[in-house]
Amino acid sequence: MLAYIVRRVLYAIPILIGVNLLTFTLFFVVNTPDDMARMQLGIKRVTPEAIVKWKAERGYDKPLVYNERSQGVRALTDTIFFEKSVRLFAFDFGRSDNGDDISWQIRNRMVPSLALALPVFVLGLYVTVSLALFQVLFRGTWLDVWGVILCVAMMSISSLFYIIGGQFVVSKLWRLVPISGYGEGIDVVRFLLLPVVVGVIGNIGANTRWYRTIFLEEIGRDYVRTARAKGLAETAVLFRHVLRNALIPILTGAVVVIPLLFMGSLIAESFFGIPGLGSYTIDAINAQDFAIVRAMVFLGSVLYIVGLILTDISYTLVDPRIRFE
Repeated sequence: MLAYIVRRVLYAIPILIGVNLLTFTLFFVVNTPDDMARMQLGIKRVTPEAIVKWKAERGYDKPLVYNERSQGVRALTDTIFFEKSVRLFAFDFGRSDNGDDISWQIRNRMVPSLALALPVFVLGLYVTVSLALFQVLFRGTWLDVWGVILCVAMMSISSLFYIIGGQFVVSKLWRLVPISGYGEGIDVVRFLLLPVVVGVIGNIGANTRWYRTIFLEEIGRDYVRTARAKGLAETAVLFRHVLRNALIPILTGAVVVIPLLFMGSLIAESFFGIPGLGSYTIDAINAQDFAIVRAMVFLGSVLYIVGLILTDISYTLVDPRIRFE
């Protein structure tokens, strides 16, 4: 197992380098360092001296990926790409183009992101698995048919509809919770209640259909017929056998997203005014702050790889037949 984890970590290094290079290329295809300087300075008539000073202060005064003025290895290392990328692998995210400490922002914004994403993940998993089991229990009946129709309808509706509709009905008409914002201490519950409910409802359609398909595939296997032949009730068959044997595909979709919970929700945090990593990333994209965008893409890639490794490890916990040599 340890050797397998080490191999996966080593495989991740070229992937992270490729992701970083792709992010770097895409960003600078759209914006040159001069364009970034003009936007950050926020002045209509920016002098060439001000642009040169801004680039020198933030390390954008060098060539992008190859320095013709340097010799040997320095031609590759004395570049914006190398100097901005190497520190990422030590999780030193440096400062944003506005001068803020990115690592400090990530640490402080991680808590609001988790406060929103963790309840949505846990409640959503519980609700969708329960609804899927309920549909399988009454498969072929009108409850199952209308359940599938409802799930398809909910899948077809944009998540923005749930967000805007929830804000309009619950916050503006009923005035039960604030429309947006974020509080401190126990007061944070008032601000998170609506985003959590909207997040859970928005995922019911797709996830319930997915889990229902998994359970229906398991319900026709030989071990289920054997369990029924022994006289077990249908509920016992579902919860003792079907659910347990369907854990691997469920874990595939669940465990892999656990590390990504730290990244927050881009849309929900922006609409509900939650100061998490999702809204932080959106603001950085709007401001064309390459330092923040690069750091968040890199962090997201690392967390996704960690999620894949955790998924593989979790397989061994639910299925003893799986071993990694």
